Order: sequence, then structure tokens, then C-alpha cells
Amino acid sequence: MTVTRFAPSPTGYLHIGNLRTALFNWLITQKSGGTFILRIDDTDPERSKEEYVDAIKHDLDWLGLGWDRVERQSLRLDRYAEAADRLRDMGRFYEAWETPTELDLKRKKLLNMGRPPVYDRAALTLPDDEKSRLRTERGDGVWRFKLDQTRINWTDGILGDMSIDAASVSDPVLIRQDGQVLYTLASVVDDTEMGVTHVVRGSDHVTNTATQIQMIEALGATPPSFAHHSLLTGPGGEALSKRLGTLSLRDLRAAGIEPMALLSLMARLGSSDPVELRTSHAELIEGFDVTRFGAAPTKFDPDDLGPLSERVIHGLDVAEVTKFLDAVPEPKRAAYWQAVRSNINRRTEAGTWWPVFAGEATPVVAEEDREFVAEAFALLHEPPYDAGTWSTWTSAVKDATGRKGKALFMPLRLAITGQARGPEMADVLTLLEQKPHL
Repeated sequence: MTVTRFAPSPTGYLHIGNLRTALFNWLITQKSGGTFILRIDDTDPERSKEEYVDAIKHDLDWLGLGWDRVERQSLRLDRYAEAADRLRDMGRFYEAWETPTELDLKRKKLLNMGRPPVYDRAALTLPDDEKSRLRTERGDGVWRFKLDQTRINWTDGILGDMSIDAASVSDPVLIRQDGQVLYTLASVVDDTEMGVTHVVRGSDHVTNTATQIQMIEALGATPPSFAHHSLLTGPGGEALSKRLGTLSLRDLRAAGIEPMALLSLMARLGSSDPVELRTSHAELIEGFDVTRFGAAPTKFDPDDLGPLSERVIHGLDVAEVTKFLDAVPEPKRAAYWQAVRSNINRRTEAGTWWPVFAGEATPVVAEEDREFVAEAFALLHEPPYDAGTWSTWTSAVKDATGRKGKALFMPLRLAITGQARGPEMADVLTLLEQKPHL
């Protein structure tokens, strides 16, 4: 059975990049009928906040990306400690005491020599008395995983055949000096014990994947299938954060972006398939194929979300916006929504046209049109009006005044709705509750 996971850190709000990772993993699981795990990476007690955990769940709920179970890494610290002990016993885990300043000097020296800034494993050769001295002077050190310096190979679901020389990578720190378990160790233990079969994440994790494959194998398990999607950039290829900020999902929601617009874009952006607006999660699932995504950085323009979101709105049934139509009499809601929906850009604005039909619009009449509008209104009978009233009435006005085209229709639209654009006037008239007047 396919098992995937989305493992956000509750140290901030989800952003557009997080969504891409969550969506890909969710779609893979849904397509195969597997299990999707929401795994909260809360091993950092100082930065992790419960309000962010709640916000993560709220964002996923809003998007309809349901999970099968929730795991909290902060509740699994004993499992990480046990794995660390096993690695120590097999000689793959060692303590190191270099300060950040010392490590920085080592890196600079290697770079000046034209060599890769790889940790020199000096801690491995320390005699026991030196370790005791450092532990007394500096306290506990960090714990590093000792890489087997061979080539690490895997077939990536997006990038294809991958090969990384472990000798070109520093032994990763898995436990900090203060005892905090870092992402790499926690993720390896969780992926192994939770039976994760597929991991999709950003291409900035490729090196992490190489080291994690060795760690998983050292612990006697089989690595999952990995796929690394491209990173998002701004529309001009610039770093996304520099131009657009983090683009949090909560901000997009507040801006009225529709979930299916966002999901439709993210499910295709960066793939060889065109972006198509989907009307259901089932359509998203059916059309998703992770192998059709490329490795090149993917340009994301938030301006693309507006038109997609509007198309979602324009296709909604009245039942989907009813909670925003309190001011509209219930018998008229269906006809009202049918008339105005192509002029609505966000759900919360669904009821904004009702004051026009209720006779509360402020007429806009140019001085040179005042006499014409008064004559036209005199030719209009009292409501109710029907679908043919607008055509019959404007034909009579044309005959009486000689006006035609825009000179005929625009002054009447402005006088009735107060707006230069809007719903079809034939629909407007059928909904008017009283005869328009100046």
C-alpha cells in the first residue's frame, strides 16, 4: 500500500511552496488508495507553536486535502533516542565539539585551497582524554552520522537516475549540542517506522536524500521512492520570496482565492501538461502524474490565480454562495445569482449587487442625458418585469428619442445600476423590485 506524508514545521504559516509538496504527496496517495500522514515536525520546542499546528490543519481543510492520521514528532523522542543508540553501537554516530567559528574557519581554508568545504572528521581521531577535556570545557557536543564514503545512487521519480559521492558531503549533524533532534534523524526514523513508501519534496532536499538513504540502510530498512520537484520562482525567474514574500495560504484565502483555482494551478505548474481548471478533487487526482514534472525552476505568477478563481466563482451554483445572500429574498436567490455571478470575483461579494435590484442604487446621470433618461423612464411601466421587458422598452425609447447603440443603452444602465458594467440589463430588469426613477 502506498504511504506518503506531509511534514510541516509548526513555526509559521503554510506558504505556496509547502502546498506544492503537500498536494503532490496527497495526490499520489489518493490515486493509489493509500494512506496520507500529516506529520507535525515539532521537535524544536522554542519555535513550534500550537497556533501554527491549528493553522496548518485549517489550511489543508480549506483545500480539501484530508489526512488519514496525524503524527507528532515531539511525542516520538524516545524512538529517535533508540535509533541514535543503535547508530552509536554500530560506529556510525560520533560526537564533535567544534564551535561555529572553528567550523567557519575550516570551511574558508578549504575553499581557499579550491577544495569542497566538507567537514574533516577531526572529532573521530580525538583521544579519550581530549574528549573528556572538551566535554568539561564545552559541555555536550553535536552528534554526527558517519557517512560511508561511497557513491549513493537512486532513481528519482522526477529527476531520473541520481548519483552523489558521499565523500563530497559533510557528515550531517543529527543531534544539536542542546540535545534537540534534527530533521534528518527524525524523518529517517519516522519514514522507516511508519512504512512511508513515497516521498515527494523540493529539489533543495536532494543532498538530504542521499544521506538519508545511507541512514535508512544502516538501520536495516529499505528506502522509500523519492521524487524531487522543482523550486518555484517569481514570474521573471527571481527568487520567490524577494518579490512576493512567503505567499501564505491564509493570505490567499483572505484575498478570496478559490481552493480549486489554487489546486488546479499547483497540480500542473511545472509539468508538461497545460494548466486546466478542475471542478473537483477527483478530476485533479485522475489527471495527476508526477513523472510529467520537470527539474527546471518553475515560474509562478500569483496574478494567474485571479482569473482561475473568477472562473470557479462563475461556475458555482447558488447553493454554494447562499450564506453570502442573506439580504436577497429567498425566492429570488436563484434568479439573482444566475444574473450576477459572471460579475462576481469572490464569494464574499456574492450579494453586492442586490442593492441595485432593491432600488438602493445611486443613479449616475450626466447632465446632457437627464432629459433623455426622464423621457425613457416615463415610457417604462410599473413592475413586475420579465425577460422581454428590456428589449421592448429600449425599442420604444429608440423610436421616441432617436437614440441608438451606446448612446441609448449606457445612460439607461448608469441611471438604473449606477455602474458602467454589470449583469445583462434584461436580467436586471426582471429582478427590479420597483420602477427606477431619478
